[in-house]
Amino acid sequence: MDIFYPIQVLADWLTYKVINLSPEAHLGISVNFFIYDSIKILLLLLVINYFMAILRYYLPIEKLRDFLASRKWYGADYLLASIFGTITPFCSCSSIPLFIGFLEAGIPLGVTLSFLITSPLVNQVAVVLFAGLFGWKVTILYVISAILLGVAGGFILGKLKLEKYVADYVWQIKSQKNRDKQPKRNICCFN
Repeated sequence: MDIFYPIQVLADWLTYKVINLSPEAHLGISVNFFIYDSIKILLLLLVINYFMAILRYYLPIEKLRDFLASRKWYGADYLLASIFGTITPFCSCSSIPLFIGFLEAGIPLGVTLSFLITSPLVNQVAVVLFAGLFGWKVTILYVISAILLGVAGGFILGKLKLEKYVADYVWQIKSQKNRDKQPKRNICCFN
């Protein structure tokens, strides 16, 4: 039983009953596919976005930043970020909010770019497809190549000092969070 079976039933009903297209015609098949995939993608994006919001809320990014900043890594921090990108089950749509969260926490841009480069390249679907189509040797070579690409890309982009090109709203979010953490002072004026 397909997990998306109810969506297929809805797409069939809309296409063949409501719109009254023929299931044998190319137009009917195309419209059915479009309706099915549109609903499925919208639902997946909704679930992924809520999951990412929950993850960003509960993931201790400050602890991750402190862990990365407390040691001299000599480039291993890029490797760790890239490996973290390979084990997270996120596509690029859900990697962006996590990337912004890393920047907000003060993790260096190059390290976060290593994560961002690797995360959409290596995911569970790609690994399974590669293993099924090309075998495990090619799959392992693909994963290692993606990790090395993430490390090299993050390292090079980190050395280019691209922080000035990061959108202003990211830094504004970071500064707003810092203001919110400061203790409130009572200001009284006696006239």
